[in-house]
Amino acid sequence: MKENFEDHSEELELIHRFEQMLGNKETVFFDLTDFEFIIDHYTANFEYTKALAACDSAIAQYPFSTELQIDKAQLLAMSGSFEEAMSMIDKVAEVEPANPDVQLTRGIIYTQRGDYRDAIDHFKKAMAYDEERDDIYFNIGLTYQSWGKFNSAIKYYKKCISLNVENEAAMQEIVYCMELTGTLQEHLPFFQEFVDTDPYSYVAWFNLGNVLNKTGAYDKAIAAYEYATLIKPDFITAYNNMANAYVFLSEYTKAIESFNAMLEHGEPSAEVYCNIGECYEKLLQWDLSRRYYQKSVDLDPEMDEAWFGIGVILDAQNKWHEAVHFFKKAVELYDDSPEYWVALAAAEYQVGHVVSALESYERAAEIQPNDKNVYLNWSIILFEQGNFEDATNIILNAIELQPDEAELYYRACAYMLSAGKYREAYNYLENALVLNFDKHKLLFEFFPELESQRALSRLIDQYRK
Repeated sequence: MKENFEDHSEELELIHRFEQMLGNKETVFFDLTDFEFIIDHYTANFEYTKALAACDSAIAQYPFSTELQIDKAQLLAMSGSFEEAMSMIDKVAEVEPANPDVQLTRGIIYTQRGDYRDAIDHFKKAMAYDEERDDIYFNIGLTYQSWGKFNSAIKYYKKCISLNVENEAAMQEIVYCMELTGTLQEHLPFFQEFVDTDPYSYVAWFNLGNVLNKTGAYDKAIAAYEYATLIKPDFITAYNNMANAYVFLSEYTKAIESFNAMLEHGEPSAEVYCNIGECYEKLLQWDLSRRYYQKSVDLDPEMDEAWFGIGVILDAQNKWHEAVHFFKKAVELYDDSPEYWVALAAAEYQVGHVVSALESYERAAEIQPNDKNVYLNWSIILFEQGNFEDATNIILNAIELQPDEAELYYRACAYMLSAGKYREAYNYLENALVLNFDKHKLLFEFFPELESQRALSRLIDQYRK
């Protein structure tokens, strides 16, 4: 169904033309292959309403295309309109009863309805017409996966990939099922066999690399990606995965080389510039890091990770006033990152903006209520301001959410001792010692003056093994 377009810009132009047609409520002629691409594009991005609109426009121009009618029936099924989908495919069956796509589509409809056994029956009927279609095996795998029968799903995904090693969707789903069943290592020989059979298949090496990556064998994964790029020097996705594997190994210089290869063989990318900036950040090369983060935001002003990255660099250089500006830009673009809010809170506190810091920590806690460090850092501001009660309440709220975090109990103990609430403090200390005795050192590291309290030391000694 898909047509290969030589230039990504050509694809974007086609989508733009179609959406302009919809916006202007006019009729513009498209080739049938163009319509197929547009439908596939929206379907791949789960934009079923637009995909159906493309189907309707296409059918209006090509009313006798059964392929378009099949596309629409499948989209209706994915959208939950099962009766309409079945009615449409029944009409196609009247014209082309031996078309395997009729049974395939019926199978898709039954899968979407949750009638998995009937779905499998129809897929097998489709197979009787054509045993060499990888998409039939893929849909059987998808049905078994939806049914929760992951080993059966793996079996059919394997058959699908054996027929078409370039079926990306099948690769993604089989790896997911293998991860779920804990059998990735067990199935490695299946992917190795492809490169043994055809050592010049860049896709086979790429797939092997992806599976090795998932098992944590990053060095072997990198070797597989290198083979893929030797065979296909402009294989951008392989360079990207190779770079990420190097990042996992903390080999940031090599990661930068792989990211640069992506730029060499592809178009400028804000995401790639941002990734390079982060690698230089890890290498503590602030100037180069900032240069690439800046390139990222110049290319895409809405790249929140790059704005945040610049803030991190400035923060590391103790330029907190400037860091606040960039952290604010990051949270403006992406309000749901606890990491951004925590960084903003810390920088705000450094420049003396206590209220803003407290508000930022509060927002971070809303987003990620199970991060103990948010509460510890949030409460210490109040404690340092002499507001022992509110500082204690924040920690007590955190304990309700995370009752097994010993560090929270130690902090509650410290705050209560400072407020003169000795009995309550010792109760929380006992809980902390039971949960994690060794962490009692944190109490003295944070509040060294407490070490001189004999009653405290005696209580701790009671729990010493």
